[in-house]
Amino acid sequence: MANITQYNPFEDFFKDFGKGFWIRPVAFPGETELSMKIDVNEDDKAFTVRADIPGVKKEDIKVDIDDDQISVRAEVKREKEEKKGEKVVYSERSYGMVSRSFTLPTAVDAKGAKAEYKDGVLNLTLPKKSNGSAKRIEVS
Repeated sequence: MANITQYNPFEDFFKDFGKGFWIRPVAFPGETELSMKIDVNEDDKAFTVRADIPGVKKEDIKVDIDDDQISVRAEVKREKEEKKGEKVVYSERSYGMVSRSFTLPTAVDAKGAKAEYKDGVLNLTLPKKSNGSAKRIEVS
């Protein structure tokens, strides 16, 4: 014998609404999530990487090159304080680490790599490593 139950759409709505509501804190206006956008371009001699990392000091950016593996990380420190007279009315601090790692199609010459950070954008010039050991064989 089948069990018959009454469908209540409001019950399902509130059950689904509450599933993920408290997992992530509510964002306040003006608050941004830590992220890094990256563009990678390639020509015959080098890779050019452009990473958007706003609000970071260049001393807090680390770039690691290991053959064809590139890692970029930055420590983000944001402080904001509003005063009215001598009283602090509003104060907010956020700290965190943002990082991206990716693999390039060929190895990079780490000695010739250059990095420049200006106006919140990190520009990397990564020359390709010249491999004299590459060899093409004929098929017989």
